[in-house]
Amino acid sequence: MPHGTSELDSLLPRRALDPNHTQEVSQNASVGPLEISGSTRYGILLGIWSATFLSDLNSTLVPTMLPSITSEFKKFNQASWLGTSYLLAICTFTPLYGRLCDVLGRKGASQFALFFTCLGVLGCGLSQSMEMLIVSRFLTGIGAGGLFTISSIIVSDMYPMRDRGLIQGIGSVLSGLGTGLGGPFGGVMTDWLGWRSAFLIQFPMFLASFATTAYFHHYVTPGQGKSAKEILKRIDYFGSILLLITVGSILIFLSVRYNEGFPWTDPSVVASISIAAIGCIAFLLVELFLAREPVLAPFLLKQKIPVLVGASNFLVAIYNFAIIYFLPMWFQTVMATTASTAGLHLIPNSVGLTLGSIFAGYTMHRTGRYKAINFIFGWFPFIGASLIASLGKDSSPYVTWLSIFPVGFGNAVILQTMLIALLVHLPESQVAVGTGFGQLFKGIGQIGGVAISSAIFQSKLDTELRRRIHGPDAEELINTIRRSSQLLGSLPPDLQRTARHCYDISLKTVFTFGAAAALLAFIVRLPIPDKHLDAKGKDDAASAAILDAGICLITQNQNQSGAASDHTRRAGCVHIASELDRVQAVTAQIQ
Repeated sequence: MPHGTSELDSLLPRRALDPNHTQEVSQNASVGPLEISGSTRYGILLGIWSATFLSDLNSTLVPTMLPSITSEFKKFNQASWLGTSYLLAICTFTPLYGRLCDVLGRKGASQFALFFTCLGVLGCGLSQSMEMLIVSRFLTGIGAGGLFTISSIIVSDMYPMRDRGLIQGIGSVLSGLGTGLGGPFGGVMTDWLGWRSAFLIQFPMFLASFATTAYFHHYVTPGQGKSAKEILKRIDYFGSILLLITVGSILIFLSVRYNEGFPWTDPSVVASISIAAIGCIAFLLVELFLAREPVLAPFLLKQKIPVLVGASNFLVAIYNFAIIYFLPMWFQTVMATTASTAGLHLIPNSVGLTLGSIFAGYTMHRTGRYKAINFIFGWFPFIGASLIASLGKDSSPYVTWLSIFPVGFGNAVILQTMLIALLVHLPESQVAVGTGFGQLFKGIGQIGGVAISSAIFQSKLDTELRRRIHGPDAEELINTIRRSSQLLGSLPPDLQRTARHCYDISLKTVFTFGAAAALLAFIVRLPIPDKHLDAKGKDDAASAAILDAGICLITQNQNQSGAASDHTRRAGCVHIASELDRVQAVTAQIQ
């Protein structure tokens, strides 16, 4: 054994062996998240929450801008890639940030994420082609996925478990505002200054968030990497690349098979689905057997709560993005409203997210429980999605404006309670990885919500148009209607009514799919048990007390004999381990 080390070093990072914890040791130690001042804590939250607000705004910014963007580039059939490229990046890179937070520190990881979001929004604003815009959206998503995860991890660092629900609720208010205001903001900016201005105006805002984070964020956490070499070794590059290839191939398959209408025998269809299948198998093998610190965190797949929370996040994201992306299109194509008006119909969703976040956070803080409110309000998204699927030209204004409110309110409660349910069932050492695990499933669901819904919409629209439009120019006319929704207003009255009716049927199919996903998500969450939020803190406090007792036992023996023998050290470690196991067993029986 090297000089100056012992078997205790791996157990007790940053902890002095002196049972009295001398002032000299505490002064030399780095400042932890619970030791920072209130003003510093608020400055950190301001920096990271302003960034997540803008990232959430980006997630729903595009739908109301799609007709203008795709009509300028004449590529409406590629419209779904503006959403899926952003979400693909979130899905692929989000799990990495749980690891990056441990090896780079929270500050380093957040600034890494902010760099890519700044680069991405600037590229979007300067794009001169659909391809450049899609790539820029991907770069924005690389950073956005990290900001979502890092925000949750930072709150977990700085606040005890019972307070996290309330603080996460406040953060979710800003997140909900961003999600809800994305559509209206995109529509207003498109009508007033053009769609590029909606991206360019965000660039200085992200820079301000970067500066705020750099100034305030100085606390450190155990596990931070000591060297660039160590950092590079701990990142699962191979798994991330395979995840990107697998999900990207699935998106290409959905696009060429359903958006483009290529037959099953087409080489691009066969190649994309084959690569997706091979990539999926290779990804699982790498994560299970080869990766040092896998993106997927396979050990969490063996635990009931993380799997159920992940499945819920996946389904919630599917129906949420299916509705958010296609509801503005329904108002623009079926009701013939402007982009601004279509975007304004998403504001009730923002209000619902805000109120739901405050309600869920306060309720969990007050009661220390999460299951009851999840059960009661988990029905709301299904109710809202069903109302949206029943919309028609003769629907009451109350229904057309407020049907999305239950979706937003219910989603806020569900996501808040599921995050707390996940964290309260994990040890503190797994909080960062566990948060990234939950975000991975949410990211995949977001991609599915856009890509699968787009495939359903385009396939149904093609079928309905071919059923109603005939003649020598029918093929060209059908393709024109599918590629540019803004041309609907220039069609002859009879043909225009037919086209709008086809859009109505196709979009209602998407909303029905969303309602089914919302119902399934509710069923998936039912087996998740309740747990009082104070129990987490009590478990950690008991473990810490026993750990300190073991330390004192060893150090007392060291003082008596001058230096502890290997036998004494091993006895102390065995004592600590056995006592921890005893506390965990007793706690499990009580719960």
